[in-house]
Amino acid sequence: MVKNLFISALCAGIVAGLIAALLQFIFVIPALLEGELFESGVHVHFGLDGSPQSDRASPSLGDDWSRHSMTVAFNIVTYTGYGLLLAAMIAFAGLKGIITTPRNGLVWGLCGFIAVQLAPAVGLPPELPGTIGAEIGPRQIWWLGTILATSLGLGLIAFGQNYLPLGGIAIIAIPHLVGAPHLDVFFGVAPPELAAEFSTLSLGTAAAGWVVLGYLVSEMLQRLDKST
Repeated sequence: MVKNLFISALCAGIVAGLIAALLQFIFVIPALLEGELFESGVHVHFGLDGSPQSDRASPSLGDDWSRHSMTVAFNIVTYTGYGLLLAAMIAFAGLKGIITTPRNGLVWGLCGFIAVQLAPAVGLPPELPGTIGAEIGPRQIWWLGTILATSLGLGLIAFGQNYLPLGGIAIIAIPHLVGAPHLDVFFGVAPPELAAEFSTLSLGTAAAGWVVLGYLVSEMLQRLDKST
């Protein structure tokens, strides 16, 4: 069983990580590189002339292969870790008599996306370079607490009986009622339109990676269990 969990998570993590990296190179990284132009001062938004306009640079990916390789490696490692968590939870559900088909694996992947990416992004959306935020420590605490609360809440909604699903909804809401750490003022050097675009593209890419991961993990677990 443990061997099957590891193999399914590793294989699914590699494939999902590569797909996520490809989508990032197409959609996310160009916006990231453009944000870095504003962060470094190469481009200026709301300049001294008072103009609210700045030309879109649309920078190319360039030839920084060490950086690109790190992006691919980080995605593979990250999605492999996510795959291990998904595989363990699917196996635990199997012990409770819940059989997970590849189609159901899509739902597992979506739930993983909601818990790890979407719920934290409600309070702390992905930040473009040049965007100023609150101190990193409180943000990390809130981010981690939101992931744990959302994961627990989704588990209660999916598997709880009687009034437990209602408790799950309440637990999911707690971090957002407390509120994420934010500055008391708005300022930054990047265009807000670019920041919004970056956040949307980042979340969309993550959703695609999680869905692929959920499908592949459940598919491989099912195949490996049948062969043993």
